[in-house]
Amino acid sequence: MFFQFITFVRPIRNKIQLLTDNDKRRITLHKETCMTNDYKLEICANSVASCLEAQKGGAWRVELCAAIPEGGTTPSYGDIVLARELLQIKLHVIIRPRGGDFLYSALEHRIMLKDIENAQRLGVDGVVIGCLTPQGEVDMARNRELVDAAAGMSVTFHRAFDMCHDPFESLDRIIELGCDRLLTSGQQPKAEQGIELLQELVKKAGDRMIIMPGSGVNANNIAKLANDTGAREFHLSARVSEESGMTYRNPNLKMGGDVIVIDEYAQQVTRADKVAETLTAWKNKSK
Repeated sequence: MFFQFITFVRPIRNKIQLLTDNDKRRITLHKETCMTNDYKLEICANSVASCLEAQKGGAWRVELCAAIPEGGTTPSYGDIVLARELLQIKLHVIIRPRGGDFLYSALEHRIMLKDIENAQRLGVDGVVIGCLTPQGEVDMARNRELVDAAAGMSVTFHRAFDMCHDPFESLDRIIELGCDRLLTSGQQPKAEQGIELLQELVKKAGDRMIIMPGSGVNANNIAKLANDTGAREFHLSARVSEESGMTYRNPNLKMGGDVIVIDEYAQQVTRADKVAETLTAWKNKSK
């Protein structure tokens, strides 16, 4: 009798999770919905809580990151495991061992390969990568190793591209690597400032690779960005600041350094209503 209720199993952290018929139907329905989705929002999620809010708000995919003030680094094992357990939408993780530039040592490269191996084993849908040479070019050898290690997963080349000295040569190299998409602000601080280059990148890439604008994307500008650039996927955070519950706050010290200044008594969290608002703004003005 027990086996009549079991449709399939999948391993999670050396345990077996049993999925019922209802679970399978829910997942199938979600996949069918996604296949017809022309409005694809990727949410840059800084926590599992943000992942869940993104899903609730209608996001197509999340990119899970740690250390957002440093531009994002590889999330913890626990974050990845729990996000994969709880999410029905697509889960990508950034593969970046530290903040700063994108010129990595041999040791850091080995770390990234191990992180990709981990992500694949945990059922992540995609990884987000990017390595450059000292001259600001796409490092073909190192990136190819990362792409090969991610076989079977979707691969996004991240905003390391925005630090390249020649955007069009770099675009061709990223396409040659076989990456599925490029996350870029058009080599400007905000995507809205990079519209001219974004438009050219979309045209040049054609159907060879997805160009996904990101940085400063919100409900107020997404329709303009979509109409002006022709992009069909967008990357945003949709975060708000939530006050800490700490009532005692030691005024004499802080845990972080002085170079990157953050409010240690506030948390930045994605909120479902902001995701939904952005999606609605895009759909309404694109009709």
